[in-house]
Parts: sequence; C-alpha cells; structure tokens
Amino acid sequence: MTRVARYGKLVAQEGRGGELAELLLAAAARLEDEPGCELYLVNRQADAPDTVWVTELWRDQSALQAVLEQIKGSPETAAAMKLVAAAEMIELDHLGGKGPA
Repeated sequence: MTRVARYGKLVAQEGRGGELAELLLAAAARLEDEPGCELYLVNRQADAPDTVWVTELWRDQSALQAVLEQIKGSPETAAAMKLVAAAEMIELDHLGGKGPA
C-alpha cells in the first residue's frame, strides 16, 4: 500500500477564514471513525487569517477516493465551497518521518 499525503490551501472570501476553518474542523470530526484517513489537520495561516491549510494522510488512493465520493455534493461540502475564493491541492507520496509510518 502506498500512503497518499495531501496539502490543501483554501483561501476564504475576505473575513470568512474562521467560518471556513470551523466547517473543515467539523469535517475532521466526521473522519474520526474513517479507517482510511490517518491524519486530517486544519490550520489557519498566522499572517493571513483567511488562508486555511489542511494536511491529510490517507492509507491509500482508494480510501481517499471513497471518502471523496461520499462527500461530493453534500450540504457540508457545498457550504464550505461557498466560502472559498481560491483553492489549491498538492498531492504527495508519503515517504516517512515522525508520525504515522
């Protein structure tokens, strides 16, 4: 199995970074029982409070795809996307380090 790591950068509409962060934290809570999701961290950029970063680690590509299919078109996803002015997702190959191996 090859783990999939991702960094997501979401820039909220001006002044709405806190709202976006709250929605993403709720998404993180819903992933608590998802065995394919090994890590889902939500952070706000210290010098740009409307910029929210998500760090993800998935067991494999199929686990990630299954969750993406589940959330596609959901009210929660729609609510978050209404707040997003710009987004970038960077997919990585997880090599190791401190944390889940």
